[in-house]
Amino acid sequence: MNGDAPHIEYIGVRKRYDRSNWVVSDLDLSVERGEFLTLLGPSGSGKTTCLMMLAGFEAPSAGEIRIKGAPVDGLPPDKRGIGVVFQNYALFPHMTVGGNLAFPLEVRGMAATERRERVERALALVRMEGFGDRRPGQLSGGQQQRIAIARALVFEPDLVLMDEPLGALDRRLREELQYEIRRIQRQLGVTVVYVTHDQQEAMAMSDRVAVFRAGRIEQVAAPEVLYEEPQRAFVASFIGENNLLPGRILSINKGVCAVEVDGRQIEAAHIGGLPVGAEALVAIRPERVRITREAGQLANEHEAQVEDISFLGDHLRVRLSLCGTSNFIAKIPNIIGHGGILPGDTVQVGWAALDCRALDVESN
Repeated sequence: MNGDAPHIEYIGVRKRYDRSNWVVSDLDLSVERGEFLTLLGPSGSGKTTCLMMLAGFEAPSAGEIRIKGAPVDGLPPDKRGIGVVFQNYALFPHMTVGGNLAFPLEVRGMAATERRERVERALALVRMEGFGDRRPGQLSGGQQQRIAIARALVFEPDLVLMDEPLGALDRRLREELQYEIRRIQRQLGVTVVYVTHDQQEAMAMSDRVAVFRAGRIEQVAAPEVLYEEPQRAFVASFIGENNLLPGRILSINKGVCAVEVDGRQIEAAHIGGLPVGAEALVAIRPERVRITREAGQLANEHEAQVEDISFLGDHLRVRLSLCGTSNFIAKIPNIIGHGGILPGDTVQVGWAALDCRALDVESN
């Protein structure tokens, strides 16, 4: 094994279950030791299949997967030294919590004294001390998932895979366990590959996020880079909320391009090398849009009509008619003196050129 190699490598990996449809196509991806990488995407995008191939529950149709520089083709799941956590907990109902945690240690032939010590350490890690004699049916959903996490860690693997582990929990519990999983990961220094379709979960927990679409990775980057600097229209629309306006590139100057959108001109960051005359999608985050009643104060300034206003606690969500759409969204902080804007008002909206991006239409 190569100590300098990434912890995990997918090299040209492909997977299909029939003769015509590729579930995963030409996947090249590396995960470093101690990294928390999330595979994010809609249902059917191939992210869980990638996880199952790494765990050994599925075999690639082509390509190679390596762990610590060594190919794992043909190596059964129990020989890969990987901890796995699923959404449905997969705890044995007839065993106590302690018995569930001890089971993977018994399979590995560990002595009883060492098993007891490791079970106690694992329970302490997930803050479930004193629950060893209870059965899974006596625990809440959040407590059961903590035990499932403890079981994945009890034999002290350096790689843990998690497939939608918080999907069955309510929002408060999900947020609580997001913090706990991240705390445990940092405390132990283990590598985690995590699957979810929840953007907020991925953004809150990850060192990097790989955004999947139709079996391919659209972009891999740190959460803040994915949000602020999407390279493809699908990423811009899937990560957070974006206004996407179709247009055509008129000119390019030092990384900024002019885009014609519904007869208006918008200046935007020039992404992806699109030439003059090419079709583009201009992406603008709603929170970057400013609203005023007076002209001449903002860059990329345009007149718009207020269609609707929604109160969402810390901000107001304003729907506008602008640039050929009646669903252009702006978000205004809920502060005193936000302007008293009402539906039907005509306002000026604007944003900086570098707060919007001209992206390839074909990547949407």
